[in-house]
Amino acid sequence: MRIEDYALIGDTQSAALVGRDGSIDWLCLPRFDSPSCFARLLGDESNGFWRLAAAGRDRAARRAYVEDSLVLATDWETSTGTARVVDFMPVRSGNPDLVRVVEGLSGVVEMTTEIRIRFDYGRIVPWARRAGGHLHAVGGPDSVWIHSPVPLRGGDYRHEATFTVAAGQRLPFVFTWHPSHQPQPQAIAPLAELGLTVQAWRDWAARCGYRGPWRDAVVRSLITLKALTYSPTGGIVAAPTTSLPEHLGGVRNWDYRYCWLRDAAMTLDALLRAGYVEEADAWRVWLLRAIAGRPQDHQIMYGVAGERRLPEMTLDWLSGYEGSRPVRIGNGAAGQFQLDVYGQVVNALYKARKKGMPPDDYTWSLLMKGAEFLEHNWDRPDEGLWEVRGPRRHFVHSKIMSWLAMDRMTRGAAELGRTGPFGRWCALRDRIHAEVCDKGYDPGRNTFTQSYGSRELDAALLQIPIVGFLPPDDPRVTGTIEAIERELMTDGFVLRYPVAEDNPVDGLPGGEGAFLACSFWLAEARAMTGRHDDAVELFERLVALSNDVGLLAEEYDPRTGRQLGNFPQAFSHIHLIHTAQALSREVRGAGTAKVNI
Repeated sequence: MRIEDYALIGDTQSAALVGRDGSIDWLCLPRFDSPSCFARLLGDESNGFWRLAAAGRDRAARRAYVEDSLVLATDWETSTGTARVVDFMPVRSGNPDLVRVVEGLSGVVEMTTEIRIRFDYGRIVPWARRAGGHLHAVGGPDSVWIHSPVPLRGGDYRHEATFTVAAGQRLPFVFTWHPSHQPQPQAIAPLAELGLTVQAWRDWAARCGYRGPWRDAVVRSLITLKALTYSPTGGIVAAPTTSLPEHLGGVRNWDYRYCWLRDAAMTLDALLRAGYVEEADAWRVWLLRAIAGRPQDHQIMYGVAGERRLPEMTLDWLSGYEGSRPVRIGNGAAGQFQLDVYGQVVNALYKARKKGMPPDDYTWSLLMKGAEFLEHNWDRPDEGLWEVRGPRRHFVHSKIMSWLAMDRMTRGAAELGRTGPFGRWCALRDRIHAEVCDKGYDPGRNTFTQSYGSRELDAALLQIPIVGFLPPDDPRVTGTIEAIERELMTDGFVLRYPVAEDNPVDGLPGGEGAFLACSFWLAEARAMTGRHDDAVELFERLVALSNDVGLLAEEYDPRTGRQLGNFPQAFSHIHLIHTAQALSREVRGAGTAKVNI
């Protein structure tokens, strides 16, 4: 299936992908970054899945989330009647559960189910036995209990059943994971949990403070960010998947089941703007725990509990999504040097305080140490926002975010009455600004460039007016926007930077799709420079790329009309929220350009 043929369910500690065909093809337990129980997504049926659907070919499926929740309902229409499959993961109180309820809506429908449990990313076939009328599967550290209302036939290392459901019947299936050394967990009441889960999500979504014209898309994006939250710590993963390709059949396949500081900072701002102060504060606390220690030891990403060692390896027994290999777990970019994260973190905490989150001495001391480190390291080349695997460069966006860190530190100090070397940092802020305008700007083409001395462009330069580095009406800003529209747009969407065999910037072969966050940036930049109609037109085209249940991956390929990359992607949904909020402010302000500080 296409990437966008999947929907997400989760319990704010892990998540599953459910396909249009009724098959759960990806599930990692007990955490987002744990080895999977089902890995068909990155291999084939032998790597594990759980299908539950109407039998036969004479069928049609329609699906939607139940109101503003993460409970998925799929209606199967057949010639003999209609049945609904409701998929969800209850809010976790102990061990993780996955529930699938089959409900007869009309007539009588023949249903079929097949389950193949495969632990350790599809590599381990568990030993299965019947115990107390239930199915119990064990493989190494993993153990699963399946409570089925119909008998499951075993054979060929799988279990299956065919059964009928009549109007008014409700048949719940429950899949429960626990460590294999622990006793059988207590069974849940699945139908009661269904009502509680729907209500919990509805109550959460009702707190959204956004009242603009794109509320449905914003609320679904906020629910998605909440679903990607690891609730025990407050960390938010970039995506619940690994190795979904940025280019079909290519090698740009990365593990996104970790927490990026950059995403942390932007998520903090998005949650605060929508009125989710409690979640934003939990995210801020996670961030402060993650960066605690020496600034020179800061990483760009961490595990969901703040782990720092995220070694990258390949899973050679998996064929990859549509043959896209290698399949990777872990992420080697955790060891990269990226200057922009310092600016992102300082800016996010500055804006959080402006929105009412109280300042504290602990946060300030960490920021001071980070600024001291940046003072002596801002002029180093780095891997940049896009985590290139080619040589380090003096990326213009990285320098701009270094400027942003110093600007927000000096502003914050003045507003809070703090003491420190702020005169020196003001001078450094101005020096960085002047250097970027000198070395990062091509006057002949009237555009900023990707790195000092280069001719390539970079969509990250669209952040220049958004962070306030230059005012929106500066000719260098409008020139950069126009250059990006000429050189980095493909079929109306924005690429991150030029990708070609003769362009060694990122050190990787093959192309990629249009990066959705970059197109959202362009929409916001257009609005700030007075092109409101163009901004709205682009934004609504981007929202229309969402799949039938409102989810976005990382990229989009206009040539094939398909979503690409890990799914659903927090970065895409973050910037959908940001851009909707920015365009709504423009509507209220009658088109007056504003600098987002």
